[in-house]
Amino acid sequence: MDEALARAWIAAAAEVVRAEADRLTDLDAAIGDGDHGVNLRRGFDAAVAALGPLPSTTAGDVLGKTGTTLLSKVGGASGPLYGTVFRALGKTLRDGGSLADGLRAALDGVQKLGKAVVGDKTMVDALSPAVAAYAAAAGAGEAAAARAAADAAAEGVLATVPLQARKGRASYLGERSIGHPDPGATSTALILAALADVTARGSAR
Repeated sequence: MDEALARAWIAAAAEVVRAEADRLTDLDAAIGDGDHGVNLRRGFDAAVAALGPLPSTTAGDVLGKTGTTLLSKVGGASGPLYGTVFRALGKTLRDGGSLADGLRAALDGVQKLGKAVVGDKTMVDALSPAVAAYAAAAGAGEAAAARAAADAAAEGVLATVPLQARKGRASYLGERSIGHPDPGATSTALILAALADVTARGSAR
């Protein structure tokens, strides 16, 4: 991943989060605080603004700056979690690792922070299969790997619907959390779909 692709990813993620903010908020209203979409939109808008004056730099710096901005601008649990994702990605790329390595580090960071595993009805249900799918498809190139990750994340979102939440505010609802997709898993899938889209466009040029 180069700087241009990293910047394109964050811009595309901000665009899709903006477009889907109301839906994310509605999903969160059903089983959470009802502020996920609003908070995430504010954070990604702030990230785009922060990247504007950033001088020509590396993909790792772009993603790291995004993570720091999300950490400071997004409220609730989402700020630390998404901040962790992008800061881990940024650090891994700055240290010479691959995007597959960065995604694994991001997942490890999220799980360390939130103590969640697959099946707890959290963003991990989308992120974990996405990380595995990206790694498995990495040999076919960045575009194929990113699409595989996005597809796996989308399937992970669907898998959260019948689950009873075991982490976060949704867990307070007990069985009433069943029947709803997890908002964090949903936003994770949207952000990874944005990565797949911009990577495909970049490969087509």
